[in-house]
Amino acid sequence: MSEALPLPKGHGLIRRANRADLPEIVRLLADDPLGQTREAFTSPLPESYYRAFEAIEADPNQFLAVVEQGGRIVGTFQLSFIPGLSRQGAWRAQVEAVRIDHALRNQGLGRVVMEWVIEYARQRGCALVQLTSDKSRKDALRFYQRLGFISSHEGMKLKL
Repeated sequence: MSEALPLPKGHGLIRRANRADLPEIVRLLADDPLGQTREAFTSPLPESYYRAFEAIEADPNQFLAVVEQGGRIVGTFQLSFIPGLSRQGAWRAQVEAVRIDHALRNQGLGRVVMEWVIEYARQRGCALVQLTSDKSRKDALRFYQRLGFISSHEGMKLKL
């Protein structure tokens, strides 16, 4: 998928991110209290972001997207398509790093984007969409629950 795909209701479009989009993507990732502790939104960006982008771009099971409105990047997310043996060989779509510009939050754009993500995963043949959200992001957790996501598992991470 390389072309831009319009979102319904005049909410803009979704397209595959390119290298030139990285500063805006990192800006969105850093645009909350938790993101400020994890990201390095500097000029120039650390080279690690560009190396990660190249790995994502080279992998056909990765889709790093930006959401545009009026030529301006106002959102981002990454979809990873994961094959598996469980659930009778089902594919999963893992959605990560979902961000909407703070000035546009609570206006329905996040819902439209996530509905697009769910439908795209369905079209790719995925049996489920999964995500994680930091427990400190209470608003995000409520948002995902309103979309039908359930806390069916306990997630764990080991920081290396």
